[in-house]
Amino acid sequence: MELKTFFLEQLERESEANRKVLERVPEGKNSWKPHERSMEMGYLAAVVATMPRWISIMIETDELNLDKPESQRFRPKAQDSTGDLLRLADESRVQAETALRDTSEGNFAKPWRFVMGGKTLIEAPRGRQIADVFTHMAHHRGQLTVYLRLNDAKVPAIYGPSADERVS
Repeated sequence: MELKTFFLEQLERESEANRKVLERVPEGKNSWKPHERSMEMGYLAAVVATMPRWISIMIETDELNLDKPESQRFRPKAQDSTGDLLRLADESRVQAETALRDTSEGNFAKPWRFVMGGKTLIEAPRGRQIADVFTHMAHHRGQLTVYLRLNDAKVPAIYGPSADERVS
């Protein structure tokens, strides 16, 4: 199986899981957070919604340097409504799908860098970096499910049943 095909299938599965969680984010609670050092719920939800876009960034650029002012356009903003949050997630998914479909298999072997504070934090082949996006996405989506539970919102079944929902 080509990496492109594998990543497209993974993107479809993980985007569906993201959508299930994002649909349940309570409106009007963007500034809520479980601890002073935690992310606000609105920002965390926007991170989950936009993470698929990271794949297009990795495919279309050689690095993301957070020290550069233009990198601020990649920092997601909390959305005011569930509809806006889901539109953001859909746009991000489409960007990733397009980038994956348009790239070559050879591009996955080329290096990509993440730079912050004047240091290269990660430099690895794009394919490995893209695989890491899916793990990172699952991590933040898991955080968001905890936020849901702490706000009395129902937690959806994702990889298996939750206390609120059986696998359908």
